[in-house]
Amino acid sequence: MSTWHNQAEVGDIAESVLLPGDPLRAKFIAERYLKDAKCFNTIRCAYGYTGYYKGKRVSVMATGMGIPSIGIYSYELYNVYKCKNLIRIGTSGGMRPDIQLGDIIMAIGACTDSNYASQFELPGQLAATCDFGLLKKATEAAERLGYRYHVGNVACSDVLYRDDKVWRAWAKMGTIGSEMESYGLYCNALAFGGKALAIFTNTINMETGEEISQNDAEKNLTHMIEVALETAIGE
Repeated sequence: MSTWHNQAEVGDIAESVLLPGDPLRAKFIAERYLKDAKCFNTIRCAYGYTGYYKGKRVSVMATGMGIPSIGIYSYELYNVYKCKNLIRIGTSGGMRPDIQLGDIIMAIGACTDSNYASQFELPGQLAATCDFGLLKKATEAAERLGYRYHVGNVACSDVLYRDDKVWRAWAKMGTIGSEMESYGLYCNALAFGGKALAIFTNTINMETGEEISQNDAEKNLTHMIEVALETAIGE
């Protein structure tokens, strides 16, 4: 059954799905890493592909930017397409001096300024956390591959351009990265019985402003992509 946002039929999408924001990154992953990849969605250019990585079925689908967008796609993937493991892969700003450009950030939990969780009518604030099993697999994959990584809370905001005092306030509470999607993904995973993990490549030093150039972005994201793929197939 297709939806307004996804033309795939049930069964076209694997149980484990990588979720980049950029549709061209989804295409890049499918072409570079997946064998026999087939496109299952082109609606709104949210390209989606299913193929095989090391002999195991994996999908990749673009979600766009921000909590509302990933909220829509992850809701449908969990509830309509019965996907089990959703792994967000994106970019973030590093909030600690020891987090180098190109390092991987894994979000054990997501702090936020969003009211996304208000829909669940909870009697307090929701601690949106990842699935520990996926996190464990991701850290093991990073260790095995020899890639630098950091695990901690991230600050997931509805706003990209804002005063430095905001990220500094989160950093004082031990938050290690700034991004815009994980909270919505984690909320949906908790609400609908799925598993989720958000993995990021640090592309900017929040303190100095130093950043990875657009021309160097793809080669710096490959470590994150490889860790996510290894996690998706359970290795």
